[in-house]
Formats: sequence, structure tokens, C-alpha cells
Amino acid sequence: MGSLEGYLTYDSKEAVRPEELQDLYRFTRWGRSRSLEQIERMLAGTSMCFSMRREGKLVAFCRLMTDFVFRGSLWDILVHPDHQGKGVGSALLDYVLDHPAVRPIPLLSTYTSDLVPFLARKGFEPREGALVLQRRPIEYT
Repeated sequence: MGSLEGYLTYDSKEAVRPEELQDLYRFTRWGRSRSLEQIERMLAGTSMCFSMRREGKLVAFCRLMTDFVFRGSLWDILVHPDHQGKGVGSALLDYVLDHPAVRPIPLLSTYTSDLVPFLARKGFEPREGALVLQRRPIEYT
């Protein structure tokens, strides 16, 4: 299972404060501009949040959008740079994938180009031609 000595793992939205999540987003190219108000609304509308702390500080996070029956998608898989390469991301994903609410979901997907090798080690595989991703253009600042 995904536990590391000195790290505590949580499966609750209440375990994450928007301010500290905003601080973690600043290490990404895609989440830097998220406001506290947006993060609060995002947390409220997310099915489940998973996080890890060390010495009280939020060091890893991801969230799950799901119907808990057929499909789920993982979003915002984040590990603070000071904790990367130590197995933190693997431990968090192991915790998520083995969670009793997640384990029965037959199809989990995620949309990223940055984490393909990492996610492949967790059983995620790219499926060319299996999905056509269409989106309405959104302007990010």
C-alpha cells in the first residue's frame, strides 16, 4: 500500500485548505493563476480529494471526479518539488487506487502529457484512437 514513513495520507476535502493548495499549484505551469475563490469552488464540486502531509505541511494532492459506479477521472496530480523523487507520488496514487471507494470503478482516466511514464507504472496506458478529446477554447492567464 502507499504509505511512507513520516507522511500522513488523507481522503477528505476537509484535509485541504484552499490557501495551501494554491501554494502547491504555483509549482505547475497550468495552475499558477488559480484564485482562492476558484479553488474553493473546485474543491466543493470535486467528488474526492486525496492529499499527503509531512510535518503538517501539504506536500501532495490529487482529486477524483466520478460517479462511483462506471467512470472516474484523476486530476491535478501534484507533488511539491522538495518531495519529488522520494516515492510520495507513488504512495499517493497507490492510496487512491486501493481506496475502497475507488477500487470498484472499472475505468479510471486522466489527461496529462507530463506524467505518462509515471502513470504507466501504475497501470495507466495510452489508448490511441480510443478517445477524441474536444474542448471549447479557454483563455488562461
